[in-house]
Amino acid sequence: MTELRAIRGDITTLDVDAIVNAANETLLGGSGVDGAIHAAAGPELRDECRELGGCEPGEAKMTGGHRLPATHVIHTVGPIWRGGQHGESEVLASCYRESIRLAAGHGLATVAFPCISTGTYGYPQDYAADVAVAAVREAVAEHRSIREVIFCCYSDYDLGLYTERLA
Repeated sequence: MTELRAIRGDITTLDVDAIVNAANETLLGGSGVDGAIHAAAGPELRDECRELGGCEPGEAKMTGGHRLPATHVIHTVGPIWRGGQHGESEVLASCYRESIRLAAGHGLATVAFPCISTGTYGYPQDYAADVAVAAVREAVAEHRSIREVIFCCYSDYDLGLYTERLA
């Protein structure tokens, strides 16, 4: 059975098989967690991402972790919030499912997620937590090789949302 838990911390410091990057479509770095992951991983991450040719919303692609404690980085592009009537929840759920599928397909067992799309992309934090937890539960039921999923929250508010939903 997969352990799901929430912590408050810096995802770039986690020693797991893979951390998930809430990336933009270029995969070449940006603001928020994306910028922090690129800064911590070093320029080699940008070089490897350049070879991937970008990523569509809801998809996921993997690179090495480079200078991070995590062995791999799974890059996924979340939806930009446009009021909730434009398929945002389906795209966000796909980010989590595809990241778990990719991790399991590469034999990884521990994955840490940030709060995808809740920063610059404006997805309401409470709705995003609902989608994230439901999608991860669904994905790990299918991919039983995943032993642990960590929702790494930047704020106490997000930690409260995830802790409540995981209870």
